[in-house]
Amino acid sequence: MAVAYERIADELREAIRAGQLKPGDRLLSEAKLAEKYRKSVPTIRDALRLLRDEGLVEKEHGRGTFVRRPRTKVSRTNTRHQWEKDRARDPEENQAKTGAQAKTGATEHDTELTVNDLVFHSSYREVEASEEIARAFGVDEGTPLVERTCRTRYAAEDAPCNLVTSYLVREMVAANPDLLDETGEPWPGGTQNQLHTVGIELDRIEEHVTARPPTPEEAEELGLPHGTAVLILRKTAYDTSGRVVEMSVITLPGDRTEMLFTTPLERW
Repeated sequence: MAVAYERIADELREAIRAGQLKPGDRLLSEAKLAEKYRKSVPTIRDALRLLRDEGLVEKEHGRGTFVRRPRTKVSRTNTRHQWEKDRARDPEENQAKTGAQAKTGATEHDTELTVNDLVFHSSYREVEASEEIARAFGVDEGTPLVERTCRTRYAAEDAPCNLVTSYLVREMVAANPDLLDETGEPWPGGTQNQLHTVGIELDRIEEHVTARPPTPEEAEELGLPHGTAVLILRKTAYDTSGRVVEMSVITLPGDRTEMLFTTPLERW
């Protein structure tokens, strides 16, 4: 038999799912809910904590508890890489416009939003290759790299779709100074078009996916409900000679990310 706080959570949950409490609505104060349900404030807090853990409500300090607005869903498929490669050699004017909508790269592709719906932030800096990264790139430890940190969010939300940190070998891309300049982001055509400008064609992309609890910093930046895991996607891009030309670590929020893998099978 459900205990008191579970019954209260059940009733509030049903009101949210039925639309009686809509995204952005503020719930009654803890004291008012305690009065309504004739239970103690600690019991109300347990009920609200349960709903927060499910991602249905969120507490704003000094304002109260609100029905959580659904975040934009991101569907990431492995077909996105061929889609990006097919566009890598397009003229710049075609990169910024796809069909009737202005779209640039894979984020727009994954979210079905236009570039005008999104807010971008990128920062570049030069770093030295660690032992692990140097081994993956096949270069000496300490080799200069371009570290690129990118955040993209839906303009109506305050949390990014994911957290991206990627690496390029500086010497490999220095022939195009624009690839060292963060002000060129978002780059029409994405990374494959960037690499194409210095004569690099990708042959394959390997993606390794693991899951873990978020760090406190990741949970705060991504706006994750308590108990939500993150997916860590480590992407390695190889050129047609088998050389590693780009590496990325992408942290994806588990509450709004779908990963779809389509594998064509040869016919008998």
